[in-house]
Amino acid sequence: MQRREFLRSLTATAAVLAAGLPAGTAPAGAVGSTRRIDVHHHFVPPLFEEAARERNLLNPALNGISFRRSLDEMDRSEVASAVRSIPSPGAWYGNVELARRIARDANECAAGLVSDHKGRFGMFATLTLPDLDSSLAEVAYAFDQLKADGIHMWTNYGDFWLGDPRLSPLLEELNRRKAVVYTHPTTPNCCGHLLPEAPVPMIEYGTDTTRSIASLVLSGATSRYPDIRWIFSHAGGTMPFLIERFLFQAGVQSKTPEGAKKIPNGVLYELRRLYFDTAQSANPYAMGPLTPSCVKHADLLRYRLSLPPDCGQRKRIGRVRAV
Repeated sequence: MQRREFLRSLTATAAVLAAGLPAGTAPAGAVGSTRRIDVHHHFVPPLFEEAARERNLLNPALNGISFRRSLDEMDRSEVASAVRSIPSPGAWYGNVELARRIARDANECAAGLVSDHKGRFGMFATLTLPDLDSSLAEVAYAFDQLKADGIHMWTNYGDFWLGDPRLSPLLEELNRRKAVVYTHPTTPNCCGHLLPEAPVPMIEYGTDTTRSIASLVLSGATSRYPDIRWIFSHAGGTMPFLIERFLFQAGVQSKTPEGAKKIPNGVLYELRRLYFDTAQSANPYAMGPLTPSCVKHADLLRYRLSLPPDCGQRKRIGRVRAV
């Protein structure tokens, strides 16, 4: 199974094993006996890096990342393919033209690597959200010209989340294209740096992933746009722990005809149609609540390779297998 076949196979009946797929189809350069596909793999294209550095917003852990470094670590960790996406803060700084330039540079850079290293890299295309018109144009360019594997979206856009009606025209188009949408958390306007002892990724990334899942499911967006295949980072954030609260809220919402229409098949049905990676979650404490309650099969369980090679990726692979 090649990377594009794998991503096309993300449906409610797919069963993609965390330990990888048969080795017989591994592309040249991949090592070992597995067919792992990493869907949580950041890269730093030139204009993204320039804009983030100018604003002192580039994560120091991303210094020195390159495609050669990625390939070396992929080979050491027996990963056949990695689907690339840009890290936070993304492309948006309040200027549409700058966002267009950053997004186009990121997408063309990613497409070049996909072409130059057949089978080793894929791409989730960068958009210019919250600007809708330029994002729709970039969706068309990414899919029709660059042959992107999917779209990268953030869990929030400042003060609204993925089920917000402002995103409806984009979700309609992604649904029409039966797109894979990979999501990654970022800091919402409401909740950055609340505790000096706890950096934003420690608590808010998992929490905002949960907000975004709740926004999509309870607003009815997952039901209205059933052909979008959503991937959520970090094993779904805090959502598995809060499953009883999701069910309670769904029960309250369903007491009105309008609310019931938004979740006609129930919350669990919608949650089990989602996919999750295992970045920074490859342990039984995080995976235990997720697997029985929210994953119909072993739908999508991945880990991140985007940090420096000494961050213990191979140990995490072992933990995924153990779970």
